[in-house]
Amino acid sequence: MLATLTLFLGLPLALATESPSCAPLVPITFDNTTIPQILGQWFYITGASRYPPHLAELRAVTFAAFSFSPGSHEDELNCTEIIRMNETCVVKNSTIQVFQQNSTMAHVDNGVVSMARLIQSDKDLLILNHINIDVPSLSLSARTPNVSKEHMEEFKAHLQCLGFTEEEVFYTSIEHACPLPGGEDNADPQLG
Repeated sequence: MLATLTLFLGLPLALATESPSCAPLVPITFDNTTIPQILGQWFYITGASRYPPHLAELRAVTFAAFSFSPGSHEDELNCTEIIRMNETCVVKNSTIQVFQQNSTMAHVDNGVVSMARLIQSDKDLLILNHINIDVPSLSLSARTPNVSKEHMEEFKAHLQCLGFTEEEVFYTSIEHACPLPGGEDNADPQLG
């Protein structure tokens, strides 16, 4: 009897502490209508990685914004990044290759190729699953420098499902924004 009572009293507690079900990271299929939707300005909000070369950079980045514009070829996007790394603001221009056949994006920075899949989410969010490394890496960017509590909780659930701890997650802040070329403030929605 005592064992049955313990089971019935303990079962709700055990069920309540069960980890959330992990929905798969579903990539967006790139086509001619998808690419125009990601053009424009984005603010880097947070990211997580266990890839050692990325960790030092993620720890140093306190603000990042970027914009995508059409490239010189159909399968290219121009990317302008504005990053505050430690106390230094850096502007980088690069090209992103878009591979519609497998819905991936590739970026080359200092000879290092990063490949990512865009994950299905809200139209004003950009969740990238970095796939060319053997360890999980996920980032969240948004059209505005802040995201809703619900969107952040959804992203954190993805991180939890991938096994990330809070210590492996890095955040940026608009408080550390860099001035834009021409003296404008990054809070201006016309970045890029």
